[in-house]
Amino acid sequence: MAVFDLDGTLTWHDTLLPYLALGLRRYPSHLLRLWRVPAIIAGFVADRDHGRIKGRMIHAVLGGASRAELARLTERFLDGSLARLTRPAALAALARHRDAGDWLVLLSASTDLYVPAIGARLGFDEVLCTQLQWHGDRLDGRLASANLRGAEKRRCLEALRRRYPQARIAAYGNSGADLEHLALSDAPLLVNASAAARRAARRLGIACGDWG
Repeated sequence: MAVFDLDGTLTWHDTLLPYLALGLRRYPSHLLRLWRVPAIIAGFVADRDHGRIKGRMIHAVLGGASRAELARLTERFLDGSLARLTRPAALAALARHRDAGDWLVLLSASTDLYVPAIGARLGFDEVLCTQLQWHGDRLDGRLASANLRGAEKRRCLEALRRRYPQARIAAYGNSGADLEHLALSDAPLLVNASAAARRAARRLGIACGDWG
């Protein structure tokens, strides 16, 4: 089994902000909602809750959009951006695992607005990501699940262990928040990370690399 993080690991950088920017271009009237952003940022500075700021930003920019509208937005996002967002070295690693017959898992704190579609485009067998709230056919945008970051990713990897007890797990991440689940894998690799994250990884015996 091979477990890949998305943002900064498979991709060069965060995927949510480019997605929201495309959403604003698609729905320019939603620019009027951006007056909420300073308060959202101030709230994050106060509580450092990554899940809350993510949900509040999505709610502010895309709240009220229908499932069909967002499906079209996601297709447009992937058609226009996925090739340039993804790191060639990461795709090569993914291809090696696919050729070896490994079960491929995309494990991301990003949301089900577009992560399952990325997983399908890249040939993943399973996608685990943060879930959003809906009101019937309309997006709320705030989180309906835990934000799959840090300890939540560790819990996901523990669950994969229980489901596939015989599997040897390779895991890839790019940040200090990924170290908890990387440490539980059999073949962890921290890539594209900051100096501080690399130091923490080495203390845990986790190998470091660069997919630049």
